[in-house]
Amino acid sequence: MTARRPTILISGQHGQVSRELQLRLSDLGQLLVLGREQLDLARPEGIRERVQALKPDLIINAAAHTAVDQAESEPELAFAINARAPGIFAEEAAKLGIPLIHYSTDYVFDGSKDSPYNEDDQPNPLGVYGRSKLAGEQAISAVDGQHLILRTSWVYSRHGRNFLLTMQRLLQEKPELSIVADQIGAPTWAGTIALSTRALIERWLAGEAGAWGTYHLTAQGETSWFGFAQAIGEQLKAQGLPCAKLIPIPSSDYPTPAARPLNSRLDCSRLQQQWQVSQAHWQQALIDCLK
Repeated sequence: MTARRPTILISGQHGQVSRELQLRLSDLGQLLVLGREQLDLARPEGIRERVQALKPDLIINAAAHTAVDQAESEPELAFAINARAPGIFAEEAAKLGIPLIHYSTDYVFDGSKDSPYNEDDQPNPLGVYGRSKLAGEQAISAVDGQHLILRTSWVYSRHGRNFLLTMQRLLQEKPELSIVADQIGAPTWAGTIALSTRALIERWLAGEAGAWGTYHLTAQGETSWFGFAQAIGEQLKAQGLPCAKLIPIPSSDYPTPAARPLNSRLDCSRLQQQWQVSQAHWQQALIDCLK
């Protein structure tokens, strides 16, 4: 519990989730938004000084090294931002006796399970990005403090670089597009993540917090990247815009530097049970995002 108008430190300023957090939390407390210029997570040693000087009531780490393929060629940078920085945030939050909210990823799993992953399943990341994010989770969990690690998947928004914006452009530029159809997950709008984060903060402020720990937070439902592209195309057609013909292909036909999990489905029922927070279906969230 903290004051009615908490001071909320948000690391990351221009990322998809941070932008939505700034929109959704502005009336909930005083936001201290620190972008790369104010807080460079590639140099984690600077974090302690900033947190101690600002003394927030809550820390939200919305910054990350999210370039999955690029991480394969710059593991040191990925681990500095995704592993060491979150651990330092957790240590400083524990010193202040305040909670930390941190976002992680479906990429901590290898995708070999036949059903949605729950929080107790054994992580086994396939690449540097997933390994660095898992190391960040472990660094936070090793600190005896209040924290929420929220694993999400396939994040998109109207800003930045993501599948939605890429598809909107390519579907209008090309006559046909080949899209991977054997990777399954839940496209999750950054706005969904921010709205759920707000609900979690409100429960904490009201003294109704659930158990701290690791939770899965994605949109409801599931589809493939091909199915997601189809849904984006339908929205373009509804506006009378051109739309390429879509061709489903296996992952093997679209090799990338980093391997992707074929099954990215996350079971989010624990978040509902512990915190009474649930998410919209991915198709409805896509419509809300495009509005």
